[in-house]
Amino acid sequence: MIKVKVIGAGGYGGVGITELLLGHPEVELVALVAKTDVGMKMSELYPHLTGFCDLPILTPDEDAAKVPADVVFFATPDGIAMNQARTELEQGAKVIDYSGDFRFSTPEAYAEYARRIGKDPDHKAKDLLTESVYGLPELHRADINESTRLVGNVGCFAIGCILGLAPAVKNRLIDLTSLICDCKTAVSGAGKKPGPGFHYPARYDQMNAYRLSGHQHVVEVEREMQGLCGEEVRLTFTPQVVPACRGILSCIYGTLAAGIDLSAVMDAYRSFHEDNYFVRIMDRTATVGTQDVRGSNFCNLIVDVDERTNRLRVISHIDNLVKGQAGNALQNMNLICGLPETMGLDRPGQYP
Repeated sequence: MIKVKVIGAGGYGGVGITELLLGHPEVELVALVAKTDVGMKMSELYPHLTGFCDLPILTPDEDAAKVPADVVFFATPDGIAMNQARTELEQGAKVIDYSGDFRFSTPEAYAEYARRIGKDPDHKAKDLLTESVYGLPELHRADINESTRLVGNVGCFAIGCILGLAPAVKNRLIDLTSLICDCKTAVSGAGKKPGPGFHYPARYDQMNAYRLSGHQHVVEVEREMQGLCGEEVRLTFTPQVVPACRGILSCIYGTLAAGIDLSAVMDAYRSFHEDNYFVRIMDRTATVGTQDVRGSNFCNLIVDVDERTNRLRVISHIDNLVKGQAGNALQNMNLICGLPETMGLDRPGQYP
């Protein structure tokens, strides 16, 4: 059995990975660690886990929290894993970090990301960046393997946009100067910690755009697109919050290159994602939305061409807490542990 520790267990990301690990046939949870809700059983904090996970939440300083594990998930905000991952690695663990701490391979790339979220751009574990792997199996499966020790899980907005854009950019189906990602996220994307802007009266019946000066996930999307086409890519990205619990809807646009039609687009998308089990390609007739991926690790892509304006239109749907977070993290764990990629994840979503 793979012994797993979850750091940041009390938040949405922590409970999300705990839920998934409880259904994984090759995993034993050995420790749940957090700085809040300490001393409570996980099932007291989240009663739906009663009888399934009654482990106590430990402080980082407790001896029981320092138990060696085969895999450690950091379901923590930016700045935590870069200071603590080394200790776990030195004990022989493999580390999967939810934050942006290890999504970048150079200090310079990390600094660009950090400045967008108002964090210190000086990375505290620069030497570890060179061995970190960007945890997007659909694009980097060959690099996420049993020799991998450190994975930077993908940002939630980024994963829906990258999966939706990648076939078009790779195959030069669109003008690379025309890319637009218009994205709407549910409120759970802000995390568990309460804030005035996410108080119920402030969110009910309210939709708004934010971080128009530059969202941090743009750094990931542009870098991945540049890797696919070999040249600089810049896109317009507009994040918005809508009054829903979970899910991200990303509407992706680009002007079609000369001679490209819907048939060519569909062929390119189906070919690119042929081996990506968790990506489902649908045409313009599909009547799907975020509810159809709720609780699942799938990304549903509606692929279309607006002939009137000669634009590609891709509608990407993910559950921000699963494919956008814990599910993708578990997918990475499977790969670095030499297990089938779909283990513990091959299940439909929840309806309604």
